[in-house]
Amino acid sequence: MGSNLAPRILLALLIGLIFGGLVQAFAAPEGFLQTYLIENTFGTAGSLFVAMIKLVVMPLIFISIVNAVCTLEDISQFGRLGVKTFGLYLINTVIAIAAAIFLATLLQPGLGADLGMADASVGLSLREPPSLLAMVIGIVPANPFQAFAEGNILQILFMAIITGVAIKKLENHDTHSASKAFAVANNVMMKLITMIMSLAPWGVFFLTAQMAATLDMASILSVMSYVGTGLLVIVFWLFVFYPLVVGAITRRSPVEFIRQTREQMMFALSTASSNATIPVTLRTLTDKLNVSSRVAGFSVPLGATMNMSGAAIYMVVATIFVANAYGLTLGGAELVTLGFTTFLLAIATGGIPGGAIVTIGVLLHTLGLPVEAMGIIIAVDRILDAACTVVNVVGDTAVSTIVAHTEVCHEAGGSEESYGSANSAFA
Repeated sequence: MGSNLAPRILLALLIGLIFGGLVQAFAAPEGFLQTYLIENTFGTAGSLFVAMIKLVVMPLIFISIVNAVCTLEDISQFGRLGVKTFGLYLINTVIAIAAAIFLATLLQPGLGADLGMADASVGLSLREPPSLLAMVIGIVPANPFQAFAEGNILQILFMAIITGVAIKKLENHDTHSASKAFAVANNVMMKLITMIMSLAPWGVFFLTAQMAATLDMASILSVMSYVGTGLLVIVFWLFVFYPLVVGAITRRSPVEFIRQTREQMMFALSTASSNATIPVTLRTLTDKLNVSSRVAGFSVPLGATMNMSGAAIYMVVATIFVANAYGLTLGGAELVTLGFTTFLLAIATGGIPGGAIVTIGVLLHTLGLPVEAMGIIIAVDRILDAACTVVNVVGDTAVSTIVAHTEVCHEAGGSEESYGSANSAFA
């Protein structure tokens, strides 16, 4: 990716928002601009760009994971790497839920909001929160082709891991040949991603212009406290929590971390998809943060599946907003239930645009809150969904950077001298 891609994406983002806002303000809802330019032309072009990104996501996940396992000198490294990555993702989600509950109960979004205008026709297929046992059983695919077709990342991760382990257990000659094949395939995927990302400024322009031209501004203004609270928690997580934690552990400058992830933030903001941002996250880690492809190739696909701290923040704030807007009080027991259910749902939330909508419906149902409020939640979903996606993907980057640093320290022997050397690798 060219070094000037980030400012070009930012410029496209701003131009798209301004252009879309002008169209909404001055063009007729059913007129030529809205129908043919925004909905048909921009909508189609934006969808094609996202489709190209999604085209490479599933093969990229499988190939990068297999390649990452194959590059391990000792297969025992995989267990250490997996435990650290998995544990940090869970801790990140738990802390995000606790912070969101604290700030939302402190700021009380939704007090005095009039949800009588909520769309009564909105309905969701309510279901019980997924159990951990069911999630574990569902990791093993009965049909590997179906796993790829449906984009079931957990199942693809499982297949990639056991494939990589099987390659490592072959005879030396066969192991070398198979490992080299996956290394070449991984290089091909990286080149393909670079080609697609050269179109990112155009894709971002089309997506943001369509978003700005179709948002219901009246609905947004009526729940400004809700949107503001969600964005406040998200901004704190992005620009304070992640940079400070990464800086404290790796001694990397927090300002430098923010600067290196800005392109990733803008891309995630425009696509609102953790899965679609996987290629950008990988390139951010390997090219800008000097994280090894072994660590990035393992941690990023895993994070796109289970590191949904942004979605957790979104779900918590939305649920507390609905309770306040309807004059209902969530006591201590209800808040504990909210936190635990959000934790399970955040792991199960798909990394696609709008993935948190259904899970918010489950939360409202679980706590006995009015599902009719989903009319307002959906009206402003595009704003908060995009913002929480940025938290998700930057969280993947933060965890991967921390894990890579600990791996360098471990391989260097953990001494004070090696600790300094490990930090110099991140300079």
